[in-house]
Amino acid sequence: MVQSSILGFPRMGANRELKKATEAYWADKLSQEDLLKEGKRLRLEHWKIQKDAGIDIIPSNDFAFYDQVLDHIQMFGVIPERYTKNNLAPIDQYFAMGRGLQKPDQGIDVPSLEMVKWFDSNYHYVKPTLQDNQTFKLSENPKPVVEFKEAKEAGINTRPVILGPVSFLALGKADRGQSIEPISALDKLLPLYEDLLKQLKAAGAETVQIDEPVLVFDLQSEIKSAFKPAYEKLGALGSAAPKIVLATYFGDVVHNIDVLKSLQSLYAIHIDLVRNPEQLDEVTAALGSQQVLSAGVVDGRNIWKTNFKKAIEVVETAVQKLGKDRVIVATSSSLLHTPHSLDSEKKLDAEIADWFSFAVQKASEVATIAKAVTDGPAAVREQLEANAKSMQSRASSKRTNNQTVKERQQKVTEQMHNRLAPFPTRIAEQEKSLKLPKFPTTTIGSFPQTKEIRIQRNKFTKGEITAEEYEKFIEKEIQDVIKIQEELDLDVFVHGEPERNDMVQYFGERLDGYAFTQNGWVQSYGSRCVRPPIVVGDISRPAPMTVKESKYAASISPRPMKGMLTGPITCLRWSFPRDDVHQSVQAQQLALALRDEVVDLEKAGVYVIQVDEPALREGLPLRSGKERTDYLKWAVDSFRLATSGVQNGTQIHSHFCYSEFQDFFYAIAALDADVLSIENSKSDAKLLKVFVDEAYPRHIGPGVYDIHSPRIPSEQEIKDRIAEMLKYLKPEQLWIDPDCGLKTRQWKETKAALTNMVNAAKYFRSQYP
Repeated sequence: MVQSSILGFPRMGANRELKKATEAYWADKLSQEDLLKEGKRLRLEHWKIQKDAGIDIIPSNDFAFYDQVLDHIQMFGVIPERYTKNNLAPIDQYFAMGRGLQKPDQGIDVPSLEMVKWFDSNYHYVKPTLQDNQTFKLSENPKPVVEFKEAKEAGINTRPVILGPVSFLALGKADRGQSIEPISALDKLLPLYEDLLKQLKAAGAETVQIDEPVLVFDLQSEIKSAFKPAYEKLGALGSAAPKIVLATYFGDVVHNIDVLKSLQSLYAIHIDLVRNPEQLDEVTAALGSQQVLSAGVVDGRNIWKTNFKKAIEVVETAVQKLGKDRVIVATSSSLLHTPHSLDSEKKLDAEIADWFSFAVQKASEVATIAKAVTDGPAAVREQLEANAKSMQSRASSKRTNNQTVKERQQKVTEQMHNRLAPFPTRIAEQEKSLKLPKFPTTTIGSFPQTKEIRIQRNKFTKGEITAEEYEKFIEKEIQDVIKIQEELDLDVFVHGEPERNDMVQYFGERLDGYAFTQNGWVQSYGSRCVRPPIVVGDISRPAPMTVKESKYAASISPRPMKGMLTGPITCLRWSFPRDDVHQSVQAQQLALALRDEVVDLEKAGVYVIQVDEPALREGLPLRSGKERTDYLKWAVDSFRLATSGVQNGTQIHSHFCYSEFQDFFYAIAALDADVLSIENSKSDAKLLKVFVDEAYPRHIGPGVYDIHSPRIPSEQEIKDRIAEMLKYLKPEQLWIDPDCGLKTRQWKETKAALTNMVNAAKYFRSQYP
């Protein structure tokens, strides 16, 4: 029979219970014991959901209180000394690495480890950070063993999930001041994997899922050559270890097919047949004579219903090649990247809701496809017929097509992608009109979203207060934010975005072509959850979206006011995009809508406009080649189309975070933004060097402190960072700002950090008169 499998399940719970529990623990409102209890309760609940859906192979150890890579960092003892010297409880040490920890009364002040995007998703993982002469030590009662036993005691047999040794090291880095190449530590790390596999086997695990997602990359030779000896060593454990299912996802592995051919002793190989269905033939041909294929045909990254007809055809093709006993139907990747369940969506339009499938529903889809292939279509005839109707409904719906939008796209010209004059002309006009000092200070846009803001927004959404009452409340919040910025003596103000729920959702709610959920939350990092809008049709802007608030803020502000927009690529990437239209088409539609908004902001007297594109790097195809070149062309064109409708004196900013863009810096330069701000505080100046190497001519604000941590940087710490920046950048280029927006921070820490930032900037003005 064809079995069914899920590679991982969302952690947060139907009502974000994990988010609430962890944040309560951080606030000293929940005990460690109760936090651990809540984690266990959620794990059991999620295993039961999958079992009830008919899933044969259920994952364990896919749960994490913060991040699954951070779990492995702690489990293998890859913990820099700064986190071990204070004798913290294991859970507190874990959170300190994830989010930093500052307790002045106890002499504790440590920043978090670096956090970057997980491949091309909007999930963030914590980078393993290695020391020269790195040692490893497997923790007592390793987490994968503990959670496997939990499930077993509940009567649920699971397949533990472990990040593979090659990917764990390949995704890591050397600590600041260290020179180790992480992959060189593989021989020291492998014995811990052997020990862990033996413990899992002793606990009763028959199979184990070892994720090696780096196989979708173009690998350096030393990483690529590490697979064969590593898995020969693990495979040599034989019956002393569970059978290994090696899992890849988010791309094809054909370019590394020689690696797969060298791993034929492993029990099974998982591939992503949603992202790259064309790899099926070559991968099946490379399998060993008894090796099993895990066919990822249900999308783990998007919310559209699986087309059963197409998915079954793919699985049946695999069965024809391998036989039913050598094929497993699976999700393409972990379902971590999808919302929990469609059942809680009570306000979605019925027609649109019929097109969607969240994690709980995807579990049923996997089971249905496996049953259809095993027992024949008649066994699931009702489900197949309903699915076919859903596919037809979506394809023929008028909601998906807007002829006016299509006609406007046809009229886009090349000139619409270019500013009126080159940067030297523009900056001269901007300096004359804005009159900013050297080392100008600003923030990235958002200020703390207080409990009161959330309460009033919720009341307005529920109709408990009028639009006029809500507008007056927002105006008062803007007034307060401007007063605070005056007291801080910042140079370019923002209105603080109190009216905005999320940097993409807010815009999506004001654009035609989007749909929204009430509870479609997805984990972004730690306890941070986002509720991505869903692109269901052609996109257009029926009315201005931000002009009223920005115009009001500018009218009461003595300093330049910066309008804040989310760029077309980020709006696209941080939404669930359509899968029936190429993403370049959707990006251009968003760019045209934003172009109208940029022009309207300028007309309203807002002459500094920031169009954020933090997701530009995220959308980059994982491998070099034509696909990547094509993406960068249409992504850059989209940004330029959105921002090039203004006069020379209007200053265009853009912001990037988690932006490891060294390999495609030419595209960042091609955006032609007047000012770039980038996440930099944890990057060890690696991003700054590229601006020197490429002789970047425009202005830049490398973030001087990490906003993802509650710790407050000292004035001297910020001075040190600025001094380091000046090794790479000219004083007249440099802006001073935080790493990112301040929405998730508290006011006390925000004011303290910005005070230190402004004082540091003033110090350098005195040094460079």
